[in-house]
Amino acid sequence: MCDDEIHQFEGTIRVPELPLSRRAFGVSAAAAASLAATMAHAEATVTEKDVSIKTRDGTCDAALFYPQGKGKWPAVLVWTDIMGLRPVFRDMGRRLAAQGYVVLVPNPFYRKAPATETVKLDFSKPDERAQLMPMAQSIGAPGAVESDATTFLAYLDGLPQTDKKKGAGTQGYCMGGPLVYRTAAVVPDRIRAAVTCHGGGLVTKTDASPHLLIPKMKAEVYSAVAANDDQRSPTDKDVLKKSFADAGKTARVEVYDGCNHGWCVKGSAVYNEAGAERAWSELSNLYKKKLV
Repeated sequence: MCDDEIHQFEGTIRVPELPLSRRAFGVSAAAAASLAATMAHAEATVTEKDVSIKTRDGTCDAALFYPQGKGKWPAVLVWTDIMGLRPVFRDMGRRLAAQGYVVLVPNPFYRKAPATETVKLDFSKPDERAQLMPMAQSIGAPGAVESDATTFLAYLDGLPQTDKKKGAGTQGYCMGGPLVYRTAAVVPDRIRAAVTCHGGGLVTKTDASPHLLIPKMKAEVYSAVAANDDQRSPTDKDVLKKSFADAGKTARVEVYDGCNHGWCVKGSAVYNEAGAERAWSELSNLYKKKLV
């Protein structure tokens, strides 16, 4: 991720919020109860480990999840938002593993600090955001994402639980959106499904814009766009759609009306449970289709 993408991401979250549309998504107490039951099941059926992975630039702390019992499952690499590896992303990893995947959620800022330190920072507070921004820039160093993605996929493929005969997936949130595109481009023979949720900076005016990597991808891509991100940059979705079409790639780019930047991450001020569940359903269906 380059500096322009970080600035674009930072600007994105300042867009005024749109009113949430409960009618559109049918939010209900029953849905909340169902989600709670799903998470309880995941916690009971998934093995979770804290792992350390040697990289080109040091040692990355990460969370690993896979189903309990004997078997092999497809691999999935999860890129967090700018607040890094924390409990809500562990919940995502656990839930995904319960669906039958080996999931790695790395600390993207390991070059600067372990997740035990970054988890204490709050992006909404100016002084703490000032600490997070240099960390985000660290993964934007030349070749950093590409090196990390290759290393993380190799780590997953080296696990006895990973079925290397099946395709791998990757998903990312906010800052993690561009990292998904870069991952899909650098290891195209492994990544068969790629998902971005409220990805920041997928289209920029620089030569390093993630959308320019689309021709290198072999994955089917689903990009869920926040309504206020679309308001701020209304042509980005069209650039993405055209880039995928021109490259002959299968992809969907969809704006989520009533959902603001960050809506998929539980605990955020703009979390929209119904919208998050809809995005999760799209993600799950794509993985079932492509990771075979």
